[in-house]
Amino acid sequence: MEGNNTQTFSNEEIKAVQQDSSKIGDFLNRLNWKLQLRTFLDGYTLGKEDIEHFDFLQNVSDANTRKALPHLDRYFKYLSTLPELASHIKEDPNARKSRAGAQGNFSKLELPGASMGNVVTRFPPEPSGYLHIGHAKAALLNNYFAQHYGGKLILRFDDTNPMKEKDEFVQSIMEDLVHLGIKHHQLTHTSDWFDRLQTFCEQFIKEGHAYVDTTDAQTIKDQRMVGTESPCRNQPVAVSLDLWEQMKKGTPKGLQCVVRAKIDMQEKNKCLRDPAIYRCNLTPHHKTGTKYKVYPLYDFACPIVDSLEGVTHSLRSSEYHDRNPLYNWVADTARVRRPFIQDFSRLNFTYTLLSKRKLQMFVDKNLVGGWDDPRFPTLRGLWRRGLTTEALTDFVMSQGASKSLNLMEVEKLWALNKQIIDPIIARYTAIVDDGKVTLNIEDGPSDPVLKSVPKHKKNLELGNKTVTYFKTVYLEREDAKLIKEGEEVTLMDWGNAIITKIHKDADGRVTGVDGKLHLEGSVKNTEKKLTWLPASDDLTKVIICDFDNLITKKKLDDGDNLDNFITPVTIFKTPAIGDANLRGVARGERLQLERRGYFICDEPYISSDKPIVLFNIPDGHNTKETSVLVTKANKPTAQPK
Repeated sequence: MEGNNTQTFSNEEIKAVQQDSSKIGDFLNRLNWKLQLRTFLDGYTLGKEDIEHFDFLQNVSDANTRKALPHLDRYFKYLSTLPELASHIKEDPNARKSRAGAQGNFSKLELPGASMGNVVTRFPPEPSGYLHIGHAKAALLNNYFAQHYGGKLILRFDDTNPMKEKDEFVQSIMEDLVHLGIKHHQLTHTSDWFDRLQTFCEQFIKEGHAYVDTTDAQTIKDQRMVGTESPCRNQPVAVSLDLWEQMKKGTPKGLQCVVRAKIDMQEKNKCLRDPAIYRCNLTPHHKTGTKYKVYPLYDFACPIVDSLEGVTHSLRSSEYHDRNPLYNWVADTARVRRPFIQDFSRLNFTYTLLSKRKLQMFVDKNLVGGWDDPRFPTLRGLWRRGLTTEALTDFVMSQGASKSLNLMEVEKLWALNKQIIDPIIARYTAIVDDGKVTLNIEDGPSDPVLKSVPKHKKNLELGNKTVTYFKTVYLEREDAKLIKEGEEVTLMDWGNAIITKIHKDADGRVTGVDGKLHLEGSVKNTEKKLTWLPASDDLTKVIICDFDNLITKKKLDDGDNLDNFITPVTIFKTPAIGDANLRGVARGERLQLERRGYFICDEPYISSDKPIVLFNIPDGHNTKETSVLVTKANKPTAQPK
């Protein structure tokens, strides 16, 4: 989320500061303030202003200076990882090693046959769903190499399956790429090439490199598994051409046909056992309507369109590795230039589904609230859950273009996110409403006393919040169960207090606590630091939402039935009360609830009937709790919409 600060810093001001060193401190402080909620100085992508400031910061500030300015420090470190600024970095080799992880394997990888100014990459999403974290890696990787070599990036929608594609998905993909900071140089669609692709298919048939098969789909699948040729394989070319015309017209006969490449049914790589390259489909296309009745398959269209559009390097996830020979065969048979292929490993996370088909099932069965559900691995779901674009980009950069396949813990991503948000988000207080315990402070103020304190003790630029002090306060039930009579505890943002009496009911449950202030006591000597709220009518109603994984198994195997591994309940809503300052929190704002964790506001406070809704942001610890506080409700409620 970008801040509202519109203060600008011109190149002329930079020059003035360089000429008068007494102005540097004030300039850096103002720049730090501007960057508190921004990734870049102007907009969502790297601009000329950022480059000028990066060069300036290297000359006038050192690591210790920047460390005292957390937003400026974060900004400088992030810019240092961007390939566009690699040539601007002025540092010794030892300093560069400290950031080696941010570049991962990117800096070690050179594309074969690449030269400056002549590299063209492409990101070809199918508009059949929302982008997920796996797509983000592909998009960022293609964008990186296009910029690294001073080339260009093509955004191509692979719209060859009208049964699954929608304009809704096209729009969402465009918006998400902007949010990712990716700027393409050219926008195309595979459908732009449908006429040319039909011509290539006819050429394949006429030259004996393809044939039209009338065999049913299951039989073709079985024959390919054992290497049995179809009876249609050696039929006359004229027969295939006649059937091809039936397919183009969408006749009942044509609907029974499929065009297959004629390669080798005995090939050990089963991807080369006469794969299908064209199919007949009467579903209206979201872009071309009913103009076409036949559509190319990805393996046929991709290498040809890559070549025709000038793509020099085709970056493909390792799941396509066995299909790379087919990619090359199609390009060679079509007699078009063969782009270089560069494999990279796809992102695989534990307890995470990245199959659009399976994610669609969750949406269709109303197991989630939509494609932006905070439990989904879609970019919109992750952003809604509180992930920053900066953390996502840094994580992908750290993975680089490695070809190694591994199953990663998603906690690593969230741990990185925590490092980014912790220094720049405000702190508030909330306690579970059910079972809260009253602490009566005998020498506390009989009338409420208001005091302004920092929202973040280590980041005063976030401003202040108002804390209300009163003789009667609420404690967390879990905290009240652990304290003892005579114990000295610390009331956060107030000071120490001594517990004089603990009241319990017949069942031994704590019903109330008495105490007295001991503000001269040292907070360093107390074991328990307690969150609290004044017993007043000015508190804010809060709904705290925690989430579980959608599936119960770390990684689904090919033969697993998804229905057997769906987690029954994955959202837990807890009614809570919070300090009055929470009423000013905006939608999308990230914050920390003291001793409870990090959260993002999904719904701002409107009234007691429409409380603020906070989604828990994972912090990278899958088992360790941030405190004794428990935020999962005993009775989970329905999924969020």
